[in-house]
Amino acid sequence: MKIIISGKRKTSVARAVLTEGSGKISLNGKDYQSIQMFDRLKLEEPLKIAKNVLGKIDFDVSINARGGGEKSQIEAARLALARAINKFADSKELANAFLSYDRNLLIADVRRKEACKPGDSKARAKRQSSKR
Repeated sequence: MKIIISGKRKTSVARAVLTEGSGKISLNGKDYQSIQMFDRLKLEEPLKIAKNVLGKIDFDVSINARGGGEKSQIEAARLALARAINKFADSKELANAFLSYDRNLLIADVRRKEACKPGDSKARAKRQSSKR
């Protein structure tokens, strides 16, 4: 059984490939244990919730994240991981546990950068003028 799910955050896109196995999780070809502590904790959240609800983790996940910054890649990977686990388990109880913990585990944050307006340098800033 092979499940392929994607997750997005800002301009980052992460693709998670879940296969049956022993519980190895890799992010961009490296073991997720080797990334920074707070990023690792963010990725562990869906795993810990799934372990509490399902009892055991008997799958391997390989996540590839592209685009955006480091933190948004972690957020995209977290979303893809939670969605993949949810589809693999096919459990209403797990979905409810994810949603009650953090809605962004299953539902993407759709906020994007606002476009620049014509004649201005930024989305909201207006041209300054001094009346002397």
